[in-house]
Amino acid sequence: MKKFAISAFVVILMFALSACGSSKTGGSETTSKKTLKVDTNAEYAPFEYMSKGEITGFDADIFKALAKEAGYKYKLKNIGWDPLFVEIKNKSADVAISAITITKERQQTYDFSVPYFLSTNEILVPEDSDIKSAADLEGKTVAIQSGTTAQEVLEGLFGKNNKNIKKFKQNTMAIMDLTKGGADAVVADNTVVEEYAKNNPDQKLKVIKDTEAFPAEYYGLMFAKDSKLKADFDKAINKIYDNGTYAKIYKKWFKTEPDINNLKAQQN
Repeated sequence: MKKFAISAFVVILMFALSACGSSKTGGSETTSKKTLKVDTNAEYAPFEYMSKGEITGFDADIFKALAKEAGYKYKLKNIGWDPLFVEIKNKSADVAISAITITKERQQTYDFSVPYFLSTNEILVPEDSDIKSAADLEGKTVAIQSGTTAQEVLEGLFGKNNKNIKKFKQNTMAIMDLTKGGADAVVADNTVVEEYAKNNPDQKLKVIKDTEAFPAEYYGLMFAKDSKLKADFDKAINKIYDNGTYAKIYKKWFKTEPDINNLKAQQN
């Protein structure tokens, strides 16, 4: 009986070990991946904003598709614009998605995915404004969100610490300042100002384009330097380009076709 009991125990133990080994190699890869902490600033409609207590928008939909493609679970947190840069740098968050333009300056501190969105800055003004270009902003009071490429471009045109450039923590606050007469114009990403003007016709605003003053910009996911996640999400971005998911999400939010060839060309 003892011999049988010992033999039976050995067989059971070997079976258990075998089962553990098979689940490690044959199971879903996602089970071994951690849940990512993803930072955003949900004050930038239509990319990310709060609706009924949930973070929604183009970026929220894009990251959901990317995480599914890459095999990650995640929690999307609304922590604000400046804090998300701090958290990624300190590695207290894994990735940020928040209409973040890829710039040479930011690339010195952070890693970025391949581009997933093409954008340009534009000017939002009252319908009766005489502003027709970026040059016409000289001497005018311009409201912007601090720490954005709008600030970078305007300071390049009119000088750093220019008293006429009003900086706000949120783009919504900059637009509110314009509508209350505190500023002559707002400079922000094209989709943001175009959507605001379209969705608020009672405020009688118009959008001014100036492609010479405001060059094309590209958004990317932002990671800490040397993050191993970058390769997974670069692959995921190209997959949703190729399988039609990106175009479907883009058309949902912007009612037009994306220029995927342009976005892919930026990878070379």
